[in-house]
Amino acid sequence: MLLPHRNTGRRLVRLLLASVLLGACATGHERFGPPPPRGELRLDTESVARLRHASVLGTTGSSSATLTGASTLARVAPLLLVVLRNDGKANELDQRLKECAMQAERQVNSPLFGNREPTREECGEELDVDGCGEPITRAMLLGRQKHDIALACAREVLKQLWPTPFSIEQRYRFYPRNRIVEAISHAEEQQLIKRGCTDKLRNTIKPDIVLHADYNLLQALLIIDLKFPCPPSNTPRWREYDRASPYAGSNQGKVYKDALGGEALRLTPRGIF
Repeated sequence: MLLPHRNTGRRLVRLLLASVLLGACATGHERFGPPPPRGELRLDTESVARLRHASVLGTTGSSSATLTGASTLARVAPLLLVVLRNDGKANELDQRLKECAMQAERQVNSPLFGNREPTREECGEELDVDGCGEPITRAMLLGRQKHDIALACAREVLKQLWPTPFSIEQRYRFYPRNRIVEAISHAEEQQLIKRGCTDKLRNTIKPDIVLHADYNLLQALLIIDLKFPCPPSNTPRWREYDRASPYAGSNQGKVYKDALGGEALRLTPRGIF
């Protein structure tokens, strides 16, 4: 199903605020739970107040200052506090996702390097080649292993703490010129890869974690990608798209935001950027 892209950010906050205020008397004190009829997001009186607060933050551009002491996730996406309904849960989510990345780093590095970090030379060592003859470095292999461990951990954390839908490694087809985005099923993705039809994946993105504010799964409140720099002293960076890409001139973070709305962050063993 194709849907036009809609930017979340301030617009989503304002729309949710208007919807909640108009329906506040009718909705009473309903809790987050199964999707309401027609995907309508229903909030209680406390959440209305939080949403007003998020709206102010989203329109003044002063969220970092106003939310001093809040989690990195909440400072970047104030609407997170509305969905979680508890400031402490935002901090817990922030900390536990960081722990997932740190745990993956330790679990993979320890058997290979003991108590030390891999060196730049070790990270750059070429250990294999892929099907196209391109070199596979130690950094790439380490990153894949850590990525799998951290994502499995993050899935369990989100099952416990995130009350609305989330997506893990969901692939989307995005047409930036028309601002159209669609979800690709895992079965379709695997069929294309198995048949070697990778050209049909050129207009696609695959963020690691997408947190949705409601039951619109083509719109994000927050997008998180796992990064494991090697050596760890390297700055975590978004992938830059080359001239051959439909997203030439952009990087991963910008394309994620353009496609799904919301903010995009990098989660590393050293923190969230």
